[in-house]
Amino acid sequence: MPKVGSELQIGPISTAAPGPLYQQIVDAVKREITAGRMAPGSALPSFRALAELLLVSLITVKRAYEELERDGVIYRRQGLGSFVAARGADRSRAEQRSVARHAIRAAVRAGRQGGLDDAGLLDLLKEELGKNFGGHS
Repeated sequence: MPKVGSELQIGPISTAAPGPLYQQIVDAVKREITAGRMAPGSALPSFRALAELLLVSLITVKRAYEELERDGVIYRRQGLGSFVAARGADRSRAEQRSVARHAIRAAVRAGRQGGLDDAGLLDLLKEELGKNFGGHS
């Protein structure tokens, strides 16, 4: 996984991976911020530095940074660069919770269609939590 600067680790970014390249960058930056590896105020690499490191176009990096800025995860200062927003981690976590909520709703719908009641759904969830995440909450 390429390490950018002293904190940000992004990668691998690939046309073979699911999703557009810019979205892979957005997701990687959000992951780093949510995990606490990039603190508020931390500088992100310049467009050019990140494009060269990841072997993508400047336009791809610019689009990723614009998306992150629109989401309130980063902010940009003309002539200074791009930085993690004070509430960037909160926004990333809120977005991840929203994605999880939608996934759970879809799973509940599928379970109901498969004939599961509340107890059956909870048993499945507990089984998956234990199997995939070692039972950590």
